Amino acid sequence: MGLFILRRSGVMLLTALCLTFIVFTLTNLYPNLEKLAKTQGNFRMSDEAVESWLDKNGYIGSMPVKYGQWLGVVPGWTYTDDEGMVTGRCIRGSVTAEEAANATSLCGIIQGNWGKSTVFKEDVSGIISKRLGNTGYLMMWVMIVMVPSALIIGILAGMREGSAMDRSLSTVSIVTTATPEYVSGVIFIAVFTSSTVGLKWFKGTATSAMDNPTFENFTLPVITIALYGMGYIARMTRASMTEVMTAQYIRTARLKGVSFHNIVLKHALRNALIAPFTVIMLQIPWLLNGVVIVETLFNYKGFGWVLVQAAGNNDIDLLLAVSVVSVVVVLFTQLISDIGYVYLNPRIRIS
Repeated sequence: MGLFILRRSGVMLLTALCLTFIVFTLTNLYPNLEKLAKTQGNFRMSDEAVESWLDKNGYIGSMPVKYGQWLGVVPGWTYTDDEGMVTGRCIRGSVTAEEAANATSLCGIIQGNWGKSTVFKEDVSGIISKRLGNTGYLMMWVMIVMVPSALIIGILAGMREGSAMDRSLSTVSIVTTATPEYVSGVIFIAVFTSSTVGLKWFKGTATSAMDNPTFENFTLPVITIALYGMGYIARMTRASMTEVMTAQYIRTARLKGVSFHNIVLKHALRNALIAPFTVIMLQIPWLLNGVVIVETLFNYKGFGWVLVQAAGNNDIDLLLAVSVVSVVVVLFTQLISDIGYVYLNPRIRIS
């Protein structure tokens, strides 16, 4: 198992480097840099003024070198103006040449320098940590509601294939999966919060939940996301449970007189959870980046909201940081999924 994890970690690191380099290259294409220069300066800037601004802010150079500087394995860029004052990636403000010589040369994301947002005028690391915390808290409660509910529905539906319970629960699962979040979210807002025709059960707003989450201001976004993902997990669990219940060893257990309750819990359940476990792990990356609609609908400023802001405003450093976090989360959840799959199914050989 240790060699398996080590090998998977190596592949994960190599994949992360490749993906981040691709994202870095796409975000640092010249049209994006030109748009950034004109946004920060003047939209009527000449081509020479754009080149000067890009050179002054370290955007001129070969792509591998700039990627190495951003990563923190190549010395950061510096720029010396006509008066001899030096600015650079590893330098705060404008300093003399002597002070610049004493400054550190490596200051990329490996060293904790994620850059500065051109829109929010703050350190990217602070923005990411705050918004990621908001989405992480939302994800936690969504998983707490979604996963047990989906597993229970899927197991109950799959225990007796073709029964009335199976048909009813399968219909509920299909309906929840087929209903987009922006539809269910609008319905919930109209029914449970509207002051004219609604029930006014939830008086709080998701915006206030960022600082003080309560049952009133946090329930609707959690239920909106959980319902959409719950149906898919329930359907996968139901299909896996149905397949297991028709296996030969289950039939043998029935012929031996083992109670139906023990057959489900002791024989069928563990094998039935192999496929749903992988699906559940895949929900984590989806929740991280796929809740943009819900966060926008309920004005909950989390990680998805930051992604939209960074992409819409061409905030390169912030967009790169969002991409790095997304890549790491996806690869890490895949690693956990692989380990869990081997644990649940010992017949898989680790070669």
